Amino acid sequence: MPPATWTLGGITAHRVDEVPLPPGTGPWLLPAATPEVVADTPWLRPDFADPAGTLRLNSHSFAVETGGRRILVDTGIGNGRERANPAWHDLDTDYLTRLTDAGFPPESVDLVVLTHLHADHVGWNTRAEGGGWVPTFPNARYLTTRTEWDHWAAADMEEPRRQMFRDSVHPVREAGLLDLVDTSSGPVEVTPGLRLLPAPGHTPGQVAVELRGDDRTALITGDAVHHPVQLARPGIGSCVDIDPALAEKTRRALLASVAGTETLLLGSHFAAPTAGRVTAQGDGYRFTSALAQTY
Repeated sequence: MPPATWTLGGITAHRVDEVPLPPGTGPWLLPAATPEVVADTPWLRPDFADPAGTLRLNSHSFAVETGGRRILVDTGIGNGRERANPAWHDLDTDYLTRLTDAGFPPESVDLVVLTHLHADHVGWNTRAEGGGWVPTFPNARYLTTRTEWDHWAAADMEEPRRQMFRDSVHPVREAGLLDLVDTSSGPVEVTPGLRLLPAPGHTPGQVAVELRGDDRTALITGDAVHHPVQLARPGIGSCVDIDPALAEKTRRALLASVAGTETLLLGSHFAAPTAGRVTAQGDGYRFTSALAQTY
């Protein structure tokens, strides 16, 4: 099956699937999103929740073509990793085949944008080779924010997170491919049509990614929004938000900025159809799906 694709006027974005996340992900990640909350939000079903109220979440990347450049936004969980989360441990998926089928063979990627440095967003930064880890995208520059890097460099990390940095982040830096972008003063355009928007709270240096085509705009959420239930209830936070109050403030500001506009919201963990428009509804928002290749 070809990847889901959205054309924005000079910019094309593809969703490159890695793996659906297991049913237990929702209750762990978003504990306040109970089946009762889901039942009160009927538009979540059937795409984003099952009849019992279990949330559907995915791991995927967005592969973006703009200005003749091939850009990958986040790189998923990765294969063969030692991970504390059983759903992420020692995966064996055909992600790279799907990426190639989308027109992005690894050697063709020019830029990798990492919205933040969590294990399910950096895994395919590297691949196993010769008993170690080497950059999967050898001709690309990898970007994250200086705030994000400095936070983790100073953190007293537990061993599972240290392992993630050893296999998925440090090899890129050691290869001289990692660039740090300063977003402390506001959005940064890293290439024509693509801006990094500060989205702190989930992590200190997280960004959302704005794609501004000739006549249409899209916004990739990162983990400022994990699931559409957080549109209906913006106060629902993630159990792994480093600063929950700031994460909620960021989420509300991000949703307010796109509500009632033609901007397409692309959820970094949203199940298919993944993309849609945001409208105000009551004390929150509603997500109206936009089918791939029709936007």
